[in-house]
Amino acid sequence: MYIRKAAEGDLPRMMEIYAAARRFMAAHGNPNQWGPTNWPPEERIRADIAEGSSYVCVRQNRVVGAFYFRQGEEIEPTYQRIENGAWKEAGPYGVIHRLAGDGSAKGIGTLCLTWAYQQCGHLRIDTHPDNHVMQNLLRKNGFVPCGTVYVVEDTYPRLAFEKVSSQ
Repeated sequence: MYIRKAAEGDLPRMMEIYAAARRFMAAHGNPNQWGPTNWPPEERIRADIAEGSSYVCVRQNRVVGAFYFRQGEEIEPTYQRIENGAWKEAGPYGVIHRLAGDGSAKGIGTLCLTWAYQQCGHLRIDTHPDNHVMQNLLRKNGFVPCGTVYVVEDTYPRLAFEKVSSQ
């Protein structure tokens, strides 16, 4: 498997993957993270591709995973306010959003997290409190819980995680 930037032609397949992820999350006790808002909408993914922040995971010439990755200084506005904790390290960081696989290949999540960490050495990510699958994946990959953040797409709190080189 390998990772590359998403292209406009990947959009239909990416939307299939996100639909599969919504079904998976609902079946595993997490119906509220993306389900009620049908997140992410096609226009959001189209904008991510246009800005060059959308990536796909490819296995045997087929897109099997998708995610958003961007790095910089204070790039995620919702991360500027964190409750019940604090970020472990200041400075530039990478952020991952909308990480999903189609279920056809093992290790997609770890591959994407590892790739993103190799790009910058400092990552932040959030997930719904009911998303135990993602929480376990993050812990398995060296992320530590930091507190609670809130996102703009719904009112549910999100558990914030971070991975830094000094951990």
